[in-house]
Amino acid sequence: MLDFSLSAPQTKLRQKARDFALKEVLPLAWDYDRRNELPLQVLKKAFKAGLMNGDVPKRFGGKGLGMLESVLVTEEIAAACPGLATSIFDNSLGLEPIVLSENDAAKEKYLPEIVRNFRLICFATSEPTLGSDVAAIRCLATPDGDGYRLSGTKFWVTNGGVADFMTVFATIDPQSRHEGICAFVVEKKWAGVSVGRHIPKLGQRSSNTTALHFENVRVPGENVLAAPGKGFVLAMKTFARTRPVIGAFAVGSARSAMEYAIDYARKRKTFGAPIANNQAIQFKFAEMYQRVETARLLTWKAAWEADQGLDPTIAASVAKFYATEAALEVVNEALQILGGYGYTRMFPLEKLLRDTRLLTIYEGTSEIQRMIVSGHVLNAYTPVMPPLEDLPIAFEAPPSEPPAAAVDGPLWRCRMCGYLHAGDAPPESCPLCFFPQTAFKAVPR
Repeated sequence: MLDFSLSAPQTKLRQKARDFALKEVLPLAWDYDRRNELPLQVLKKAFKAGLMNGDVPKRFGGKGLGMLESVLVTEEIAAACPGLATSIFDNSLGLEPIVLSENDAAKEKYLPEIVRNFRLICFATSEPTLGSDVAAIRCLATPDGDGYRLSGTKFWVTNGGVADFMTVFATIDPQSRHEGICAFVVEKKWAGVSVGRHIPKLGQRSSNTTALHFENVRVPGENVLAAPGKGFVLAMKTFARTRPVIGAFAVGSARSAMEYAIDYARKRKTFGAPIANNQAIQFKFAEMYQRVETARLLTWKAAWEADQGLDPTIAASVAKFYATEAALEVVNEALQILGGYGYTRMFPLEKLLRDTRLLTIYEGTSEIQRMIVSGHVLNAYTPVMPPLEDLPIAFEAPPSEPPAAAVDGPLWRCRMCGYLHAGDAPPESCPLCFFPQTAFKAVPR
């Protein structure tokens, strides 16, 4: 039975996140965007409020919350500032490979530390010459005793400049692609680890983004999360569990943009009446609301699949590319409603538009999500309808057919054009497309 209601604890958690977003995040959002700086104190407050690391399993000191709880919290914080929401959520992205790995020693060492203390962990797959093509990793992991030595550079690393720990994906051989990829937990304090400057960006400027450079960094065996050949699978499993949250970023951003536009449309008057009275504006709001609601439902479905132990890969990709593209449309329309004011920095729409633009890019571009979904549709999806050439049909001979046509006898369909022929045998050639008799197939009656 379907049930879209939230439990009492989930409702309470959502309200807690909403209150935090309005009190602690919203007042700082535009100032730190202007500064191009991460307000680390907000992350510390989110940690103390229990709005970070909630998905750490209970046996490691966490709350053991599900993906649905994560998307509820993320939507609320993203509604106030998508950039800060990205940095707050990044701990969940960084620790997910540890949770999903088979390395119990790493779990025992790092997860309780992250839960008990304010420790940040980032996720490093992308590099200066690659983004979505994880198999093309060039950061080199050279075997060294029971461990490895890392050499190379990671790029686009959220919280890379402030993280204490990092989950890093590298390869033993760039030419081996998937088969060579492995994964590690690395500590920033280790010799050979360097952090780049904060990368200047169009939006999400209050979220720290840097490069990480590894120069012959020794990684002990107990910090290996995935051996060569298993790292790519671990990365994909991580994305399948974190992409629904990107949908939540989009829902939050779109929802707040819509709400700002509603407030403006009710108060702004032209020709003696509020612009909200104009049907053209009303239709915009109907479409904006429809996109927000649809995006939220798809996001919740993907999160639910993850919480049920199902493979959420396809649902996560659908939610990710629909929600992020819908959010761009909603924010853009909201800015249009505010007109010239929406284009200024005195109102929040221009920041939301800049922040939202990133959502169709990171954690797998919209194009990558389409490749994943189309691959499923064409290779794994099980149709309900029979193949076109096997469609059953009740047939009556049309007036153009000879009176002797045997409507109760065999029926033949041309597999090329679909022409139907009644008779004991198919015609020598199709009268419509001229394909030979071999193109005909008996039709189930």
